[in-house]
Amino acid sequence: MAVFAVGDVQGCRDELDALLAQAGFDAGRDALWCVGDLVNRGPKSLETLRLFRELGERAVCVLGNHDITLLALAAGHAIKDDRQLRGVLDAPDAAELLDWLRRRPLLHHDESLGCTMVHAGILPQWTLAQAQTCARELEHALRADDWARTVGALYGAGPGRWDDTLTGAARLRMICNVFTRMRYLHEDGAPDWDCKAAPGAQPDGLLPWFEAPGRKMQGQRIVFGHWSTLGYHDAGDVLGLDSGCVWGGQLTLVRLDAEGVHPVQLPCPGFRQPGAP
Repeated sequence: MAVFAVGDVQGCRDELDALLAQAGFDAGRDALWCVGDLVNRGPKSLETLRLFRELGERAVCVLGNHDITLLALAAGHAIKDDRQLRGVLDAPDAAELLDWLRRRPLLHHDESLGCTMVHAGILPQWTLAQAQTCARELEHALRADDWARTVGALYGAGPGRWDDTLTGAARLRMICNVFTRMRYLHEDGAPDWDCKAAPGAQPDGLLPWFEAPGRKMQGQRIVFGHWSTLGYHDAGDVLGLDSGCVWGGQLTLVRLDAEGVHPVQLPCPGFRQPGAP
């Protein structure tokens, strides 16, 4: 069994199918990890969800910010109603797909592979154990009967920085933002939720989360996505797989159980550049 990991698909099901065929993925034998954002912006969010759900235990998907947006829309919260997401909600199997989606993890760790997967990042002050604990808190809330109320509370201002004493909705919101939205940190360690620029083009005083001095998980491999302007990024212990397929970039797949990382990439016929509004 091979273990593959793919970057943000965002509804680009045709490109995903072509990339899996190119890499020799065997749906009856191999495992497929995804860094999140299965849905939105691309034309086939519904078909993408169905593929991963049908893979059963061979699929490992963490929740991304667009996946959270779909859950919030399904729960009746007033957010942007993208046409692609409405198509998911109108599908005959919508209930089953949404139930499957809200039970996906925020963090997946595989000890045998030495890999931890999240959508966006992990705070530099968190150890793996702390990150796992925080992820489980939000996962438990999203899997509970009152999940619709929880997902609505994940939107809104603040808190601006992590504090171990945070409680309630503020704590869950911060956990969600770290795992699904973070790219940069300010010099004082507070996450910046707005800048989407590629490293080197960011405003003064911001640094990528994985370059923070004293990062507790330094040397432990973290696989992530979310950052299309960063593109494919292999720095040894951090592996970024979002290469902007939905923006006209590429869809990237790697094999995690092989010696060395050799990305397989497929050009995507998008119509916007990474980071465009």
